[in-house]
Amino acid sequence: MNDALSFGLLCFTSFFTLINPLSTMPVFMTMTAGLSEKERTYTARKASIVALITIIIFALSGQLLFKFFGISVNSFRVVGGVIFFIMGMDMLQARLGQVKIKDSEVKTYVNDISVTPLAIPMICGPGAITNSIVLMEDASTLTRKIVLFGMIVLVMFITYLVFYSSSRILKLLGQTGINVMMRLMGLIVMVIAVEFFFSGLKPIILDMIKG
Repeated sequence: MNDALSFGLLCFTSFFTLINPLSTMPVFMTMTAGLSEKERTYTARKASIVALITIIIFALSGQLLFKFFGISVNSFRVVGGVIFFIMGMDMLQARLGQVKIKDSEVKTYVNDISVTPLAIPMICGPGAITNSIVLMEDASTLTRKIVLFGMIVLVMFITYLVFYSSSRILKLLGQTGINVMMRLMGLIVMVIAVEFFFSGLKPIILDMIKG
């Protein structure tokens, strides 16, 4: 029970801080500014569902990709740690990963911005994908797998609620509040990055010493 609880906490914390819906929310608001409330809600729901499906697909097929390309999980942990650390640094400095859209392309984006760039890569980016593959490797029991997928669904549902309530949240927190939240999440992401990096590096070094 304690194992499932601690693993669930790790899954929720890592996914929530990496997806970071609070930092994506201002960009979502900007990109959907010309849409009606109903269209904005639809866009938020579709983006969350597409991101959820994408993360689950990578979690389930990650090991096959490892075998196909001859990649070790430990190498992926090291690279994942570097990616997370860079993301954490950006978040710590309150820099938003905004997507630049030319005026001539606005109509094209509005047609289906829920899939790209909102769902991929803004919600389901390299960090979330890497996290899903690595955590799936750690989910050695059925209970852990259920907890992992449950936490993914929960985080994506929270992401949808944040997008749905974005207008009110922005007014409540203000830009300063958003920046403070982003810096706090950045610290958590950087801590996770260090854990991932050294948990992957240690077995590699031990193998090199034995070899």
